[in-house]
Amino acid sequence: MRDLVASFPSQLSESLDIAKDAKLFETDANFQNVLITGLGGSGIGGTIVSELVANQAKFPVFVNKNYSIPAWVGKNTLVIVSSYSGNTEETLEAIGHAQNAGATIACVTSGGQVEAKAKSENLNHILLPGGNPPRSMVAYSLVQVLRLLNHFGITNFGFEKEVERSIELLDSKSEDIQNQALEIANKINGKFPAIYACAGYEGVAIRFRQQLNENSKILCWHHVIPEMNHNELVGWQEDEFLNVLPIFLRNADDYSRNQARVEINKEVILKRTPEVLEIHSEGESKLQRTLYLVHLVDWVSIFLGEKRGVDLNDISAINHLKSKLSEL
Repeated sequence: MRDLVASFPSQLSESLDIAKDAKLFETDANFQNVLITGLGGSGIGGTIVSELVANQAKFPVFVNKNYSIPAWVGKNTLVIVSSYSGNTEETLEAIGHAQNAGATIACVTSGGQVEAKAKSENLNHILLPGGNPPRSMVAYSLVQVLRLLNHFGITNFGFEKEVERSIELLDSKSEDIQNQALEIANKINGKFPAIYACAGYEGVAIRFRQQLNENSKILCWHHVIPEMNHNELVGWQEDEFLNVLPIFLRNADDYSRNQARVEINKEVILKRTPEVLEIHSEGESKLQRTLYLVHLVDWVSIFLGEKRGVDLNDISAINHLKSKLSEL
C-alpha cells in the first residue's frame, strides 16, 4: 500500500494516457443530468469530480451510492458506472435499474461483470489496470470520469493540463508532503479525528475518513462547513473531548464567509479540546489543491497505520460481510 500511495503522481500520468487512448462513441441522447454510481474506493473519484465540475457543468451531476437509483433517471440521463473490480453488487444492480430507465451508460472498471456487460451490450467503457485495492486506484477513476464528462459535452474542462500541473506540483513537493504527513500522523495517533472541510471540498474529507478507516484501521467522522455550524457545533458543549482531534482542511479558494466560520469554530472548539489541527492545500487551481490534499491525507493514513502496527491491506471485515451476503 505504501508503494501504491507513493506512485500516485505516476498513476495520474498513466491515467491521462488511458483517457487519451479511450475509444468512445457518440450518442444522440439529449442529456439533462448525470448520475455517477459507485461505492467506496471505486466511487470516491466520482464524488470528488462532482464537486470539481459543480460550477461549470452544463447539467446537474449527482453521485449515487446505493442499489437503487433516483426516479428522475431516464432517457436524458448519463449514468457513469464506476466499479474498479467490476463486481460490486450494489453497482451491478444500479446498472440494471439505469438500463430499465433508458439511460445512457458509460463504465469505468478494470474487469469483472461490468466489463463483460459493457462489451456484450456495446456500452461505452474505459478499462483500468487491475489487481490492486480499489482505494489505491482513485487517480484512474477520477481522471476517467472527467474524460467521460468532457466526451459527452457535460463539461468543457481542460483537465489534462490541470492534471499535468498537479503531477509537477506533487513531484516537486514529494518530500515536504511526506514529512508533513508524518507529523500529522504523530498528532492523530491515539486520538479520534473529527475532519472538517468547507463546502466544495467534502470529497477530500470523505477520502481522508475512508483512508483512515481502511488503511489506519481507526474510526473518525467528517462534516462540512457551513452545514456543521447549524447542528454539530452545538455538540461541542461537553468537557469530554480531550481525546478528539479536530482537523480543518483549508484551501485558498474556500468562500470568505466560510473561512471566517472556520476561525470562529476554532474558538468554540478550543474551549473543549486542547488542540486544533489545520491542513492547508497547495496549488493554483481547485483540481491541483484537491489532488494535493488527496495525496497528503493518503500518506497520513499510511504513516498512522504503520505506527499502529496494523496490516494496511487487511479488509477482512468487508470480506466477511460480502461472504455473508453471498449466502442470502
